[in-house]
Amino acid sequence: MDRTKVRNIAIVAAGIDEEYQNGVISGAIACARENNANISCFSAFGGVMSNAAYDMGEYNIYSLINYSRFDGIILLTNTIGDTAEKEKIIRSSVASGVPVSILDNADHPELFNISINNTAAMREIVNHIIKVHGAKKICFISGPLNNPEANDRYQSYLSTMTENGLISDATMNLFSDFRSSGGREEIRKYLDSGRPLPDAIICANDAMALGAAAELEERGYRIPEDVIITGFDNTENASHHYPALTTVSRPLFDAGYKACQAVLNPGSTPKSTVLDASPVYTESCGCRSDLHENIAEYKRNTYRLINNCRFDIAFLNRITSELAVADNTDDEVRILSSFIDRLRCDRFCICLCSDWEGAFHTDWRSAVDDEYRTHGYTKKMSAPLIWEKGNVSSAESFNSDDMTPVYDSSGGNVSYYLPLHFRERCFGYYIITNSDFPMKSMLCHSLMMNISNSVENIRKLLHLHMSLDELDRLYVTDPLCNIYNRNGFIREAKEIYRRSIEQGKKLMISFIDMDGLKLINDNYGHKEGDFALQKLADVIKECSLSGRICARFGGDEFIILGGDAEEADIEPLENAFRNRLDSTNTLIGKPYQISASIGTIVTDVSADIQLFSLITQADEIMYEQKKKKKTSRYLRKA
Repeated sequence: MDRTKVRNIAIVAAGIDEEYQNGVISGAIACARENNANISCFSAFGGVMSNAAYDMGEYNIYSLINYSRFDGIILLTNTIGDTAEKEKIIRSSVASGVPVSILDNADHPELFNISINNTAAMREIVNHIIKVHGAKKICFISGPLNNPEANDRYQSYLSTMTENGLISDATMNLFSDFRSSGGREEIRKYLDSGRPLPDAIICANDAMALGAAAELEERGYRIPEDVIITGFDNTENASHHYPALTTVSRPLFDAGYKACQAVLNPGSTPKSTVLDASPVYTESCGCRSDLHENIAEYKRNTYRLINNCRFDIAFLNRITSELAVADNTDDEVRILSSFIDRLRCDRFCICLCSDWEGAFHTDWRSAVDDEYRTHGYTKKMSAPLIWEKGNVSSAESFNSDDMTPVYDSSGGNVSYYLPLHFRERCFGYYIITNSDFPMKSMLCHSLMMNISNSVENIRKLLHLHMSLDELDRLYVTDPLCNIYNRNGFIREAKEIYRRSIEQGKKLMISFIDMDGLKLINDNYGHKEGDFALQKLADVIKECSLSGRICARFGGDEFIILGGDAEEADIEPLENAFRNRLDSTNTLIGKPYQISASIGTIVTDVSADIQLFSLITQADEIMYEQKKKKKTSRYLRKA
């Protein structure tokens, strides 16, 4: 890709499905497309679940950003709840050396600050409630004060109360998280405390105001007859609510447009741009609403929202049920490929870390010592699914520094990078290109979580299969000699025995018994005895090639079994066994000799002959060999 022709802009945000982010990012996209630039939007949904482990998995997407690959950066760090993450992102952006725009944050004068005058608009709202509607006892619900916008609005409220000669009662100043559930919870606690209902509740954003309104209405309070309530942001939900919410309209689209304009034309842009916001006085404070004048537009918007939501829920239900039966990544790719066109995107990629399955350990101590990936991405990534306008492909490997397995050669494209994880465990990320789904659908986050849960299910299935394989190996393997134990021998021997009967072939069985193990244990210790058994097992294993199997049948007893045998196979096998044993003794140089007796039979088999009766025959031949060894030893001593 020729980067001199197409400029690339990074947007860093959280919760892009919310109206504030929608407005700002839409403005930035419009400006980028006018200038033939591409946008890569890195977004998390951190803080939504009130789960620290989940947030860690979400915020990890920001570690993917390779700032050196961009010509400009737009920061909506005011949407990110984690202070440490915000600071890290700002530091990395400054260090990149490229132009950086930041929304509503004057703490970094070296950056282009595009802000909306929260202070003036909040002052107008508070003055309106006091002077027009006569409110004196006012409750304020603030966002988190580490957020610059929340702090500006709160300070403006306090100063305006003082200007009007009113005392801001500390017990009526509530602090939440900018979310609807937070506003509802704060009002619930306030009312449950027995404190009197205030004249008005002024909220730092619409979401908290609507949550508070829902709690009040459920308790039988009327708005605005019993209590006035106001918000801030002029969201669609605020205007669609009944009564319509008195709020503040902010030029979000213009803010995003100017933020992108600043990084594309840094030489002709002032460091600070302040846009004005304007109050919207309507039903929730007792003012006249113009809703009846816009009823047609209201009905169109409401129908569109409901219809899109129904479509998305049906889509989500179908894909969830399909993914529930995915047993491996191939299944998942096949299922997702059949649904992606519903996202109305040009491209959809799933990118996985090289270690996404997580390490499987046969030693529990290693599993405790090793942690799965929670920070960053592997140097090499894979893309098992690249869906592009109906065509499905994959990328076996690409560098995470490149961020994407597919570059856009043209400008005007918008790609959303979203985290793929289970709790704090990092699997990879998604890339959705040229689609409204990530910002406009209320179910984008739900879909991402469902796919992530499916990947986790597949990972667990892989580990379950590996665990079962390991348990099976332990069941059939002698842990000291690392060859079959009696269980493994019986299972494998049955199959060889069955084939020998079907094919009319002879079977060879060698029974081996170690000589003098007790003497080694008594004179040199059991550790040396175990060593001797291991070396004998190695010799037996070397003699068990060409379709033969071997096993430790008892304490110092071993067995070799093979099909398709002839009488002529006995002597070569036993000679090879003795020669290898001699070579082993020479090689290890121990003060003792590893010795064993072997007895071998080659016999016809039939369904009425038991395998163990044949093993007994081989055992008897071996025993005769052992007796001859003892007699020979006795005669040499005499």
